[in-house]
Amino acid sequence: MKQTGGSEAGKRRAGESAAELPSDGEVVGLGTGSTAAHAIRALGDRVDAGLDVRGIPTSFQARQLAQEAGIPLTTLEEATVDIAIDGADQVADSGALVKGGGGAHAREKFVDADADRFIVVADPSKLATSLDYPVPIEVLPDARRPVADAVRAAGGDPTLRVAERKDGPVVTDNGNLLLDCAFGAIAEPDALAATLSAVPGVVEHGLFVGLADELHVGSDDDVEVRPVESAD
Repeated sequence: MKQTGGSEAGKRRAGESAAELPSDGEVVGLGTGSTAAHAIRALGDRVDAGLDVRGIPTSFQARQLAQEAGIPLTTLEEATVDIAIDGADQVADSGALVKGGGGAHAREKFVDADADRFIVVADPSKLATSLDYPVPIEVLPDARRPVADAVRAAGGDPTLRVAERKDGPVVTDNGNLLLDCAFGAIAEPDALAATLSAVPGVVEHGLFVGLADELHVGSDDDVEVRPVESAD
């Protein structure tokens, strides 16, 4: 289900724009995905030039990239997040997001929610008037069937995410399974988020509501910076 639309130039511009925001002494949440990867590499260049920051990665991929870029790392046990930089699979006009195409949304959500500022990096292909992208749900393996039933009761169509180069399902960094759940147009993402969060066996869902503070949209030629007025 990983979405990779948009040009590399646009992704790079968005990531590099957000990477200019952290200041000396800050702790930075490091998101997962192709656009966030550009931000991590650009932040590494700033660290190499003397910037004093520490990063908290949201996935194995983000950790590897940060280490390669020379960014010192820490954990949520040791620090709070000043600014998080992360991508999205879809961004609504309201600022609500769908995340989880890379299967890292559980860790992304608690890092992004801990941040004083959450910066979303995206290209125009991710923008939408309202959300309609399938919502990933990380589930405990033994709870797959009852969670799928609850998704259907909520109007969704769940599909177990299957690995591309091995037999069997995708397994997250946390050792769980993923259900990609199509709901069609999501008129009230906050209400659906509350419904999904209440289902036993759900580790985390990919609806991010009221978390984003600023959106950096990169094109081939420029970056548009938009404040998200609905952020809590």
